[in-house]
Amino acid sequence: MINYILKRLAVAVPTLLLLIIISFLLMHAAPGGPFTQERQLPAAVLANLEAKYGLDQPLWRQLLSYVWGIVAHFDFGPSFIYKDRTVNEIIAQGFPVTLTYGTVSFVIAILVGVSLGIAAAIRHNTWLDYLAVGVSIGAQVLPNFVMAPLLLLTFTWWLRWLPGGGWEHGRWEYMVMPVIALSTSYMASIARLTRASMLEVLTSNHIRTARAKGLPERKVILRHALKPALLPVLSYLGPAFVAMVTGSVVVDFFFSTGGIGRSFVDSALNRDYAVMLGITILVGALTIFFNLVVDILYGWIDPKIRY
Repeated sequence: MINYILKRLAVAVPTLLLLIIISFLLMHAAPGGPFTQERQLPAAVLANLEAKYGLDQPLWRQLLSYVWGIVAHFDFGPSFIYKDRTVNEIIAQGFPVTLTYGTVSFVIAILVGVSLGIAAAIRHNTWLDYLAVGVSIGAQVLPNFVMAPLLLLTFTWWLRWLPGGGWEHGRWEYMVMPVIALSTSYMASIARLTRASMLEVLTSNHIRTARAKGLPERKVILRHALKPALLPVLSYLGPAFVAMVTGSVVVDFFFSTGGIGRSFVDSALNRDYAVMLGITILVGALTIFFNLVVDILYGWIDPKIRY
C-alpha cells in the first residue's frame, strides 16, 4: 500500500507544477492587462505600475519568481486591484466560508444520495424505488442557479422563515438555503450512481452464493455488496467535493455568503489576474489532492487495484 501511495504522489506533484506553469502562461497570454482601463493610463504611470509588480521583467523570470514564491513561501503575491491586500488574504477570508458550507453540503449529499440509491436497489421496482428515482430526477433538473432563487422566494419572501443572505459566522439559519441549493443536484447524481451500481452487484455470483449459504440479508448488503457497489461512487466523489467547495459562484451571488466564488468573479471582472490565478491554482491543487485520496480509497477497498 505504501508503494501504491508513493506512486500516486509521484504523479500528483509534477501535475500540480505543470498546472501552475500552464495557468500562469495562459493568464499572461490573455489580451489586456490588470491596468488596462477604458481611459488609458499615461505611459509613465503604466511603466511605474508594471515595475512595482514586476511585470516589466521577461516572462520566464516572472514565471520563475511566481513558482518560487508558491513553492518556498506559499505566497500568491499582491492583488493588482486591492492595493492593501494580498491574494493570500483574500483567499483566507473567503475560503473558510466556502469550505464550511461546501463540506456540510458534501456530507448531506453523500448520506442522502447513498441511502436513496441503496433503498431503491434493494426494493427494485417497488414504490420506494419509484419514489427515490423521482426525487433524484427532480433534484437533477433543478441545478443550483434554479434552486437558489426558488429557495429565496419560498423561505424568505413568502414564508419569512429564513434570512435571505449573509453569513453571521456560520449560524445555522444562514446555512440552510446555501446547503440545500448546493447539495441537491450532487445528491441526485450520487443516488443514481449508487442505485445502478448496487443493482449490478446484487446480481453477481458472490451475492447469490452468500444468500445460498443462508446469510441474513443485512449482512449480505453491508458486508458483501456495499463495498464493490461504492467503487463507481468514489470516482465521482473526488471531483464533486472540489466542485462543491470551490464552485460556489451561484451560491455566493444569491445568498451573499462572502465565499471564494464571489472573489473569483470579481477578480475576472476587474482583471485582477493575481487573484484569478491564485484561486485557479487552489482549485487545481484541491482537485489533484482529492483525486489522490480517491485513488488511495480505491486501493483500500479493492486490493486488485494496488497491483
